Amino acid sequence: MVIVRTLLSWQRIRVTGHSMTPSLLPGDWLLVRHGAPVTPGSVVLARFGSRPDLLVVKRAVERRPDGWWLGSDNAVAGSDSRDHGTAEVLAVAVRLWPRGAGRATARRRWLGAPLPPSPEGL
Repeated sequence: MVIVRTLLSWQRIRVTGHSMTPSLLPGDWLLVRHGAPVTPGSVVLARFGSRPDLLVVKRAVERRPDGWWLGSDNAVAGSDSRDHGTAEVLAVAVRLWPRGAGRATARRRWLGAPLPPSPEGL
């Protein structure tokens, strides 16, 4: 589940679950862009046809004829296309601010690249 604030074609998304750990943690904020091109490996805001009322943040795996196959970075903690089938991608994440980004120890992370280990636990 995510909390959404709309900013024209951009949205600010707050991560609330554990399905994308370790890449995304509860409390992290994402900036997503509607209409941005989706590529395999992108972190996306999407909606499954079986759960149209729920917005999810997942990783795009592959384009299929009826939508995108999406995966969770932490398959144990969340459901994804294995449970719900293909999804409609609404927006692509372009930037991440870790929770507590105002603290001196916080660091910004770009999406789509592997993250180095973090002693701060972010």
